[in-house]
Amino acid sequence: MVDMPVEREAMEYDVVIVGGGPAGLSAAIRLKQQASKAGIEVTVAVLEKGSEIGAHILSGAVFDTSGLSKLFPNWKDLGAPLDTKVSEDKFIYLGPQGALDISWLPMPGYMSNHGCYVGSLGNLTRWLAEQAEALGVEVYPGMACSEVLYDDEGGVKGVVAGVAGIGRDGHHKPDYVPGMDLLAKYTFFAEGARGSLSQQVIRKFDLDAQADVQKYGLGIKELWKVQLSKFKPGLVQHTLGWPLDEKTGGGSFMYHFGDHYVSIGFVVHLNYQNPYLSPYDEFQRFKHHPIIAEVLEGGQRVAYGARAINEGGYQSVPKLVFPGGALIGCSAGFVNVPRIKGSHNAIKSGILAADAAVKALASGAPARTLDGYQTAYDHSDIKRELKLVRNVKPILSRLGTTLGTIVGGVEMFATSLLGGFSLFTGAGTLKHGKSDAQSIKPAAEFKPIKYPKPDGVLSFDKLSSVFISSTNHEEDQPVHLVLKDPHIPIDINLAKYAEPAQRYCPAGVYEIVGQDVGKPRLQINAQNCVHCKTCDIKDPTGNIVWTTPEGAGGPNYPNM
Repeated sequence: MVDMPVEREAMEYDVVIVGGGPAGLSAAIRLKQQASKAGIEVTVAVLEKGSEIGAHILSGAVFDTSGLSKLFPNWKDLGAPLDTKVSEDKFIYLGPQGALDISWLPMPGYMSNHGCYVGSLGNLTRWLAEQAEALGVEVYPGMACSEVLYDDEGGVKGVVAGVAGIGRDGHHKPDYVPGMDLLAKYTFFAEGARGSLSQQVIRKFDLDAQADVQKYGLGIKELWKVQLSKFKPGLVQHTLGWPLDEKTGGGSFMYHFGDHYVSIGFVVHLNYQNPYLSPYDEFQRFKHHPIIAEVLEGGQRVAYGARAINEGGYQSVPKLVFPGGALIGCSAGFVNVPRIKGSHNAIKSGILAADAAVKALASGAPARTLDGYQTAYDHSDIKRELKLVRNVKPILSRLGTTLGTIVGGVEMFATSLLGGFSLFTGAGTLKHGKSDAQSIKPAAEFKPIKYPKPDGVLSFDKLSSVFISSTNHEEDQPVHLVLKDPHIPIDINLAKYAEPAQRYCPAGVYEIVGQDVGKPRLQINAQNCVHCKTCDIKDPTGNIVWTTPEGAGGPNYPNM
């Protein structure tokens, strides 16, 4: 028998923000800035599930500072940790051994990284947290939010945060903590891509009723310290092509910054078809390409991580507001896929939501729904930027990598010159079609992929990678990766799709054991989970639900 819940204490704020990333912290800062200008007091709490601010933040990152400059025009003087300006942009098409530099191809001006900075988004969020606390924001790391609270009329009134000490069997352990009710006039959900509570409010309020299906990619990243002779400060290099085939979208990034650091990563679009494909192993294989290996050889790998990325863009953005709250940042999906950037839009969305909230609170009789935020988004730089590139992802999905890249480039030129009009659809927008889970095909249509064994120098196994991500979870807690039906992994996913969870997960969470003795079962190594959310997205039957583990669990990313 599971123990009965204990009554929780409550704390009240004007605004509670779920998630301590760029969007959540920017919203918190802007709330305080605008409240001061309006001559009112606004109480704000930021709740972050990571052990510290930045612990779960993973990005390339080439940073467009347009959002940050709206928040802090003097961010350089304030010491924001962005020191490496982009010095060179390279775009390369890879074959198995050779490479073709296509940087000379014409691109719309907004695709240039000129004026951007290379750095650690995790360190930038740590700096933002310092600015927020200096303004009076209460920032609480290690506070996982596990439940949305609703008022008598069905609107959001806050969240439950900080529940801990529940055993795997559901019993309360001696250190059980019931958590707290964090109540607010407005609750902002800033959890990043595929946030668990964000998904709940999207479903409850039918926020995606008019939106296209959301699409995702899986970004896998390593941080290397390379030899000084191979270090090129500010070099930004992207590739497409090998090792992925024409029907599998994705590509790589390599960014040089800081103290001879190189961020190297690989993104695989999660609408791939082949259930035998392993994004992690494609990344490890990619690093052996001669032009990549020559940079990494003699260097040291110091960090690893993985994260899902919103790729649906303009047509997949849901309604942003509902009674008692709003979606900001990647909880709504503001990533510009061709630019491979979203942090600037995340910050801008936090600013827009904060402005609407302060205006409502200053009125003395704040409305339950922040329609001002939705209106501001509809007239914003965010929406205009996403609209210009709205058809690129569907074009890539339909035409494949090479032809899709060429046609997508023509499309971006057309929309930028014609004020958003497309050569292919006029003012219209292409649909994405299937969800990423629906895109996978039966294993019988493919041959298994035999990946090279990691050499421990350039390529590594999953468990050693998870180790350097500093991932940790309290072992005696309920498994946070929930199966809707425990029979599906074997009866359907293994039988029909060769159980792709054991390959799409970049952390070795899912294993099929007992197959050699005719009694296969899915083993879930939840301790390994790096919170990338891929399983919640790519499972072909939608059988896996990612829920929030205890606060402070998961990865602890340094300089990522």
